[in-house]
Amino acid sequence: MPVRTSPKLGPWKPHIDAMLRQDLDAPRKQHQTATRIWNRLIDEHGADVSYAVVRDYVRRRRPEIETEAGKRTVAAFVPQQHAPGMEAEVDFGEVWVILAGVKTKCHLFVFRLSASGKAVHRVYPTQAQEAFLEGHIAAFETISGVPALQIKYDNLTPAVVRVIHGTRDRVENDRWVLFRSHYGFDAFYCEPGIDGAHEKGGVEGEVGRFRRTWLSPVPIVDSLDQLNTMIAEWDARDDARRITGRRSSVGEDFALEQPLLQPLPAERFDPGLVLHPRVDRSALITVRQAKYSVPARLIGRQVRVSLRASEVVVFDGRAQVARHPRVVERFGESIVLDHYLEVLQHKPGALPGSTALAAARTAGTFTAAHEAFWQESRKVNGDSRGTRELIDVLLLHRGMRVADVIAAIRAALTVGAVTADVVAVEARLHASGTVLGGSSSNRHPAQHDVDDGKRIVSLTQCRLTDPAAVIAGLPADARPLPSVAAYDELLRRRIKNTPPTTTGSDVVGPLEGNTA
Repeated sequence: MPVRTSPKLGPWKPHIDAMLRQDLDAPRKQHQTATRIWNRLIDEHGADVSYAVVRDYVRRRRPEIETEAGKRTVAAFVPQQHAPGMEAEVDFGEVWVILAGVKTKCHLFVFRLSASGKAVHRVYPTQAQEAFLEGHIAAFETISGVPALQIKYDNLTPAVVRVIHGTRDRVENDRWVLFRSHYGFDAFYCEPGIDGAHEKGGVEGEVGRFRRTWLSPVPIVDSLDQLNTMIAEWDARDDARRITGRRSSVGEDFALEQPLLQPLPAERFDPGLVLHPRVDRSALITVRQAKYSVPARLIGRQVRVSLRASEVVVFDGRAQVARHPRVVERFGESIVLDHYLEVLQHKPGALPGSTALAAARTAGTFTAAHEAFWQESRKVNGDSRGTRELIDVLLLHRGMRVADVIAAIRAALTVGAVTADVVAVEARLHASGTVLGGSSSNRHPAQHDVDDGKRIVSLTQCRLTDPAAVIAGLPADARPLPSVAAYDELLRRRIKNTPPTTTGSDVVGPLEGNTA
């Protein structure tokens, strides 16, 4: 390829080189620009050259002069070979998700083994330390081991408190040091900024590859748990891919690398950040500017909270008393109706307009069956008592399966027995496999579908509706009508066999004088 020549610039090249060499000892902010060099050529030497020609020559020649003088090193990459089971790389990347109908910015945690290229991905609502630690734990448990030598990082805030410039030393977060000690690996921190990006180029490229492959278009999910379940399946499918320049797949290389990893410790590290908020008068605690409900009996007490990436777990002593999905938005709240049931037993009128009931309806835990039972119970028992019956039914959920209680509510509504006692009996029958409605389950299995005529009849329904209409749907009652004739016969015998007694002039009959 012919080299283009610049006849007009040729005589002035030595002058330009001399100006560039003057800059070798000058402060960087006072280096001569291409514009300044062009102006000097015109003013000092009367040169007849264009600015574009001078600019292009300066752009090419300045790095060469600085390299010759030892002021600049040649930018080059040295190929690396990673020993299996020894190293990994970690990084975060941004990702957008349609979460429960809302476009939400989330954070993609990526862990990549340097040798095989096996990667583990998880999406969290934050990239705080709890998400950072949870991502590591998920990765270690997925690959069933820990890199034996080191893991490479940027200078991430969850791990590094302060960067000591000019060295590789870092002031690390105390909890991060405890985590590394628990799993037994070292951390390697890359150079700050763009200069250190090449030191963990594998995971840098993996963030973009996974985002383009699996998270485009924007995923639409109801929860991050659902998304992470999908991501785990995508990670498994990625084992079949081949990295450019390799003959074997990622899964085949990982099968050789996995036995060389360090084993997992016997105990799992708790990644949650421990906090100790106090429960306010509304049975709420405040954690990171969001509110979470706890059982009302804890009002005024201090509780222990484990703040995790995707959830908040509340403890009273060693007993777990509440578990909520983590609220990301500021001043958001997560309220559970069950935490207020004891209070509502004494204040049933507070239930209809309560925030807890609205939250339960939105979450779907207060179902159409509950609504129907409440409406029918208030019609039969009145507002206060009917609401208390509903609360007693809601309390059954603490010790029984949701499906059993819902089935029992429907059975009770079918016969019009809108009381918590009937629901409790039917729920236990449903849980034990008994046919609802009073039929026993100890019959032969083949006879379970046979209608033996046994039905529950609600006396309440008979009172409130036409008895004839209710009884019309029942089998005929062939029993004789009750009679008291036998008792009348006993009465006549008693009068006949009892002698009369007298007191003065008064005569007392046998019935009036018998007080026994």
